[in-house]
Amino acid sequence: MENARPPWVRRCLGPAWERWSPVRGEPKSWAGARLPWVSTAAVTVFVTVGSGFAAHNQPDRMPLDAFARALLVLGGVLLLFRHRCPRTVAIGTSASAAVYFAAGYAYGPVFLTIALGAFAAILAGHRAVAWCALGGLWVSHLLVGHWLYRRLPPPHDGPAPWSDELFVAALMVAVVAVSELVRVRREQLARVRAERAAAERRRADEERLRIARELHDVLAHSISVINVQAGVGLALLDSDPGQARTALTTIKAASKEALGEVRQVLDTLRTRGDAPRSPAPGLDRLPELTEQAKDAGLSVAVTTEGTRVALPPGADLAAFRIVQEALTNIVRHSGSRSARVLLRHTPGALEIQVDDDGPATSVTGDPDGGGNGLVGMRERAAALGGTVEAGPRPDGGFRVRARIPLTAAAGPAAGTDTVIPAATEEEP
Repeated sequence: MENARPPWVRRCLGPAWERWSPVRGEPKSWAGARLPWVSTAAVTVFVTVGSGFAAHNQPDRMPLDAFARALLVLGGVLLLFRHRCPRTVAIGTSASAAVYFAAGYAYGPVFLTIALGAFAAILAGHRAVAWCALGGLWVSHLLVGHWLYRRLPPPHDGPAPWSDELFVAALMVAVVAVSELVRVRREQLARVRAERAAAERRRADEERLRIARELHDVLAHSISVINVQAGVGLALLDSDPGQARTALTTIKAASKEALGEVRQVLDTLRTRGDAPRSPAPGLDRLPELTEQAKDAGLSVAVTTEGTRVALPPGADLAAFRIVQEALTNIVRHSGSRSARVLLRHTPGALEIQVDDDGPATSVTGDPDGGGNGLVGMRERAAALGGTVEAGPRPDGGFRVRARIPLTAAAGPAAGTDTVIPAATEEEP
């Protein structure tokens, strides 16, 4: 049923043909196919009426008759399909105009239909067809005006002046030039829109990756603490109920903190553009982090060297998450019950070093000794132009070393502008 219509109809209708089915029925009108009815009707009326006025001012040309008006209307009707069949329209309007000029009718607004047909073909990318159509029209006009004028109306006509040929050639060149300029401009706008869409997709991917890293860091650390304390609680439930109660208290505190941080991350999704309800974690929460590690059975010694500076929010968060992930990996994958954290403030950078004495108690499948945690640490540092190195030490144990560049705008923090010698702050 659908293929009963000629193929050229399907080609001309384009997307409209997809809506032409026996189930839905034929479109109620051509307007449903989004054909340019209004503009085409306006152009057709303008060309027909304008050519009539032009004929009165050119008595040496043939007066407009029914055939001339049919050719003018034909050119206008072809423009109705300029978005569906631009090549056919470009060739058809040029051919109808060639017949119109060969019949000796007056020059006038008929050039508008030629220009619009070529313009639509060039914008659609059929540049060669448009150029050939205009070139063929100019060649036919040249032949009629200088070789075939004796056999064609009007009678007793002489050769056309070369100024007319130059005018027609200049008009066609102008049509091509304007069409090419518009085509190039449209391609530039389309390229800009595509780049903008790609940038939006890239930003969305980066945001999803950031949220995934945040959730991984929060949940991995908290669940590791909960897992260790749950094991302690189960082991001491009968023999030492007081210690088991302490373990359960630690589990409750860790789970509460994890829920709070997960809620904060999810709030950024629900209220895009709003300020977060609580500040992002930073190195000022390092004592809290080491206390949680102590509850999990890991003693952490923190050492600070150099001049403390006010870290940018992104660098502060990255430093905290790197230390958090390093301690989490020690709790999960190392038999060591002690760890050392070194924070070295250097001009323009913050260096972080986390060590444990091992030995490893699990194999993660990563030759560097980590899984997604190390990948997340490297991504956080790389996003700020920094690096993370992780691997076993020659003397045993494991080391994570990170370097995070700082912006020049980050000056010394208030009240901490003195140089602090290398000192160890043992957590109680």
